Amino acid sequence: MTVSQRRMVRVVMFCHFIAAFAALGMPPFFALILSKSLHNSNAYLVGWFYVVPTLFTALSSPWWGLFADRVGKKTSLLRAQLGLSASFLLAGFSNDTELFFLALALQGMLGGTFAASNAYLATMSSGPALARSLTLMQGSARAALVVAPAVLGLFAASVSPIELYRYLALLPLAAALLLWLLPEPAKTVGDDYRPKNTAAGQPLLPANTVYALQFAFVFATVATFPYFIPYAQGLGSVSVELAGLLFGVPNLLYLVTAGVLTGRFGQRVSPAGLAWMFLLMAVALFGQAQTQSLAGLIQWRMLMGLAMTGGFIALHALVAALIHESNAGRTFGWLESGSKWGAVAAGLAAGAMVDGFGPQAPFLLGAGIMTAAATWLAISNCCRPCTENI
Repeated sequence: MTVSQRRMVRVVMFCHFIAAFAALGMPPFFALILSKSLHNSNAYLVGWFYVVPTLFTALSSPWWGLFADRVGKKTSLLRAQLGLSASFLLAGFSNDTELFFLALALQGMLGGTFAASNAYLATMSSGPALARSLTLMQGSARAALVVAPAVLGLFAASVSPIELYRYLALLPLAAALLLWLLPEPAKTVGDDYRPKNTAAGQPLLPANTVYALQFAFVFATVATFPYFIPYAQGLGSVSVELAGLLFGVPNLLYLVTAGVLTGRFGQRVSPAGLAWMFLLMAVALFGQAQTQSLAGLIQWRMLMGLAMTGGFIALHALVAALIHESNAGRTFGWLESGSKWGAVAAGLAAGAMVDGFGPQAPFLLGAGIMTAAATWLAISNCCRPCTENI
């Protein structure tokens, strides 16, 4: 990758960060928006509104992926940033729940900056270089998830939360301007690299299998999100502030360790490695369900962060082995769709499990999913012919 291309990659990642900052930073304030700005006391709507953008992203991502392959990756990325800006602006001027619901639906339907950014990056690199870029892109999303609620919380003290959307609409608009100024990427001679440990030029795992594995990984991690803070508080003298900090520990560990671990392990495309990461995630989730102390919870959250980081690195290597420039939009569109469906399914399943089996249930559910996925990967890897060494 040339110096110019590296600069372009950094711009794409920064633009995704500021778009994700707005999209991921506002959901924690939905309760305030409903009660204070929209004068609606129906608490169940908070949960519904939380999944609306995710649901519509899941529905629209495959279509936008095809659009990117046919029309152009840069055009699709500009479309995603401008779509976010328009939906944020509509949300900022919403005066009832119906209009706010429409704005959130449009955010999911017209956005999709993560998949669009990844497809654009695939025009500049492939193989291990693309895998590293995907890991960094995931880091920009994790950074936004950690930073945005805290920063926006400072502004929410003096500005109506729904009015924040009006100002946040400027962020993806500015991102679109920066991206529009970028030149069209030119592929270099070495960009058609294919990982050496594939058989006959084919990836080790079919695309549909990779989609299913990402669905399972997202499901297992997201299932614990809605109920983690009350679960942590139930351990004893854990304040809501400390519980919130513990919630962010896996994301913080990703930001700290992803670069180092990618440099060490990211060159390998290994289903067996992904199986080990899934098994480690299962252990971390099971440990959180069984722990009775704050110290134990901290240790298991740290292990979860390492397993999550390793899992994403392994998944990104397998994804990069699937990608070539002509199918990047379609592939990332389906990956994004599968990821969002995993999040929606996890939220619904976690709610049902907690209601019937208690607060430990989402952790045990995630551990079971990860164990099943790791077992399947291990068995299929043992049964696969060793053609890549012939």
